[in-house]
Amino acid sequence: MATKKPIIALMYDFDKTLCTTDMQAYTFIPNLGMSADEFWKKASDLADHKKMDRILAYMYLMLDEAHIHKKPIRRNDFVALGKDLELYPGVVEWFDRINQYGKEKGVAVKHYIISSGLREIIEGSSIYKKFDDVFAGEFLYDENGVACWPKNVVNYTTKTQFLFRINKGVLDISNDDDLNRYTPEEDRPVPFRNMIYIGDGLTDVPCMKLVKVNGGCSIAVYQSGKLSKVKDLILDQRVNFIEPADYSEGSKLDEIVKDIIANMASLEKLKAHTKSQLSAIKK
Repeated sequence: MATKKPIIALMYDFDKTLCTTDMQAYTFIPNLGMSADEFWKKASDLADHKKMDRILAYMYLMLDEAHIHKKPIRRNDFVALGKDLELYPGVVEWFDRINQYGKEKGVAVKHYIISSGLREIIEGSSIYKKFDDVFAGEFLYDENGVACWPKNVVNYTTKTQFLFRINKGVLDISNDDDLNRYTPEEDRPVPFRNMIYIGDGLTDVPCMKLVKVNGGCSIAVYQSGKLSKVKDLILDQRVNFIEPADYSEGSKLDEIVKDIIANMASLEKLKAHTKSQLSAIKK
């Protein structure tokens, strides 16, 4: 019987991590006749005034402004927005290349999105099928297929639950029982030591820190010339590395992720060797 390959999970934020700005800013917000700054200020003011969660505030505002401007808000309308996303250099080719590298090192690489953006827009992107799962905000749709309520909301603290879902292999977000049930560490499909989290800023800090302190690696990426946005993350030891958001082959990010995968794969081989020896001794 073939030995099951260890799994290494790469987990990504989406906005400003894989694409160059907030996903709503490419098409949705301009279609309302608003600038991105106007929209996000209005969402922020709404959250402050009503004491709302900021992610719920922007999702409410998307529906409210769409109604005001008579813009369609069916699921397919949101999915269609994904085709306009501008991705960072090398993102499209990244996943297959990293998967192949992992295969060469004897591990299976899986990719996950954990985003405060919209799952529907991500579904419309050219890279959606590269992910093993996508955890993001999502609308509920009425009998006419029109968005009417936030179905799922992912903010900077709720993001961390998805690390545990990946860790335990409980990916159905309606399944809380198995998520909260005790699972021995050796029975969890993706140990934290085999996690790599890639994000771009403060909203990713809880996930970055959780992965880092549990033996995995966290990387903050930044746009060229915007190092100041993430430098405190490494000074405060919240991440392991900060690198430009260039996913091209041979880039610094590419090299570091491959080095991390190689190191994780080597540790898994050593752990398997120790387990085999212990098993033989006990017989």
